[in-house]
Amino acid sequence: MWTSTAARTLMLTNLEREVITDSMLKIQSVQASLDQIDGSKLLDFDEIHSCLRTANKSFSAALRTGPSQKKHLKH
Repeated sequence: MWTSTAARTLMLTNLEREVITDSMLKIQSVQASLDQIDGSKLLDFDEIHSCLRTANKSFSAALRTGPSQKKHLKH
């Protein structure tokens, strides 16, 4: 089966998937915390929210790229 170079580079190892998932949970936690703050009291509040949403979307897209690739460890 032929796989393009781009598709191969997008395959994530299980560790990468775990790191991305953990990062997404942290971003969601920060978003929930910011919802408890009056946005007018923070500089660039809307930009902060936008950045967090963009990061979360990017991570979600990475997780949807297909099957994970097992990383082979050298002994």
